[in-house]
Amino acid sequence: MTTTFGFEENNEFAPTLDRRELFGKIFEILSLVGLAIGLLVLVILLFDIGQDGLARFFTSGFIAETPSRFPTQGGIRPAVIGSLLLGILVILIAVPIGVGAALYLEEYAPKAWWTSIIEINISNLAGVPSIVYGLLGLGVFNYLCGFGPSLISGALTLSLLSLPVIIVTAREAIRSVPDSLRQASYGLGVTRWTTIYEHVLPYAVPGILTGVIIAVSRAIGDAASLLVVGAVSFLTFNPGLFERFMALPIQIYTYITRPEPGFSNAAAATILALLLLIMILNGAAIYVRQRFSLLR
Repeated sequence: MTTTFGFEENNEFAPTLDRRELFGKIFEILSLVGLAIGLLVLVILLFDIGQDGLARFFTSGFIAETPSRFPTQGGIRPAVIGSLLLGILVILIAVPIGVGAALYLEEYAPKAWWTSIIEINISNLAGVPSIVYGLLGLGVFNYLCGFGPSLISGALTLSLLSLPVIIVTAREAIRSVPDSLRQASYGLGVTRWTTIYEHVLPYAVPGILTGVIIAVSRAIGDAASLLVVGAVSFLTFNPGLFERFMALPIQIYTYITRPEPGFSNAAAATILALLLLIMILNGAAIYVRQRFSLLR
């Protein structure tokens, strides 16, 4: 116990604070080491893929032509168009449903036992393997709805895969909106829906778009569910909504399983195309998120 300016200062908690600061520094160092290892592995993978696939990626016609049975010929145009359509359809289908479900659970649903069960099930569905969603899509969309192995079946299956992630992240974003914002709006006589549409949603859009980015990136890169639904590895035409389709993950899987050495370079080039497509869609979502962040 020491005396400072006539007041007694108790130092009995000083060792505890020092220990907490030490543990905090150790945890910070371990986190930085984990981040450095992850970035190092990512850089090594990207370097290896680029070394194998850049030459093939910039080959004339690789993006614009249809596949070929020869490793140095043909392209991935049907797969690129199929993945792009799948991504757009997932955004158009899953985002309105997911955000609407999150709004209902946060703003309208009563605090009852059945809402708790729904919330637990949604959280659990976010960790279900994609192959299970593929089997569900095969039974519901291919056979029950009669769509068959078509692009719309794949898009609906990937939308189911994306919904839990979108709902969970959208709920967190809506929950982060200050309650004082709602109360101020209600105090001016504004209805609940107008308050949600004019104030809550614009404030929560950046967080919602973060979940959309994660969900769409996972959906575009998924191969297991598309294999079950009926994606093919060879097409000579651009896929239609109710026709057989290709996707970049299926194209990568097909190239890797081929024994000829040239197909490994084609697989690396296709991986680069998939990364580029994901970056374009993510960049568009990030741009919209930043615009709403500035308006908030």
